[in-house]
Amino acid sequence: MMGGTASESAYRVLMGVLESRTGQTLSPNRIWRIEMSLKPVMQRHGIGDLDALVAALVTSNSRQLLDDTVDAMLNNETYFYREHSVFDDIANSALEYIHRINLRERRLTIWHCGVSTGQEAYSMAMLLAEQDSKWAGWRVDIVGTDVSYHAVGRARVGLYSQFEIQRGLPVQRMVRWFDQTEAGWLAKADLRRRVDFSVQNMLIDRPPLAAPADLIFCRNLLLYFSLPMRQKAFARLRAVAAPQSFLILGAGETVLGQTDQFVASPRLRGLYEPADQQVRHSPIASQAAA
Repeated sequence: MMGGTASESAYRVLMGVLESRTGQTLSPNRIWRIEMSLKPVMQRHGIGDLDALVAALVTSNSRQLLDDTVDAMLNNETYFYREHSVFDDIANSALEYIHRINLRERRLTIWHCGVSTGQEAYSMAMLLAEQDSKWAGWRVDIVGTDVSYHAVGRARVGLYSQFEIQRGLPVQRMVRWFDQTEAGWLAKADLRRRVDFSVQNMLIDRPPLAAPADLIFCRNLLLYFSLPMRQKAFARLRAVAAPQSFLILGAGETVLGQTDQFVASPRLRGLYEPADQQVRHSPIASQAAA
């Protein structure tokens, strides 16, 4: 038996539902969390245990129950300015380069894939707002997508607990961009309007981008995919990436042995470029890598 008190077949059905809806698989060290994660869903729908939940999923045809079940099994871990050095590198190197090569079109498109509850996208929006003079007259689109309707709903509202707001967010930015309310810290309207959030399955849906993406954040999402799903995901990312663009993965992720769609950037450490049209040599990029 895989864990808990449910039957092995119940676990297998739930794992199959998660993979078919999101592409994600459950590693052995996450399987034990299924029952704990789904307890609120079962309570909300008046279901006694996992076997009864699986039976209800098979017989009830309830879209809400299916959405709630999948949503509860997802890992929505994120926080503001996650791995702060990554944002520093983007601000000092990648954005400088993109600004230079897109100067004629004056367009910057950023996609946060697997955006969860929005902290990463809002971090990028704050960073760009602090460079307002650089981007004056530009069309700047920041798009955040996630398969979790609950997470996207929270991201759109922009309301965070005391723990969430303090996790990675410097005090000066917290005060500038958020208002303290009885319910928590609410992102100001000016910050919320800078990011468009939508529910999307990156393996199936084309992200709502008005132009090819110059920066793609896909951090710690592909860890939950099998290799075939990961390869499909990389192909999807490449399909919407601008010829001279950058892909940002999580610190524990790599393209080596995973895909031939992207390669490690020889100039910007920790970032990746489309393999078929690598970013051309640039004094800014070269100095940043030195």
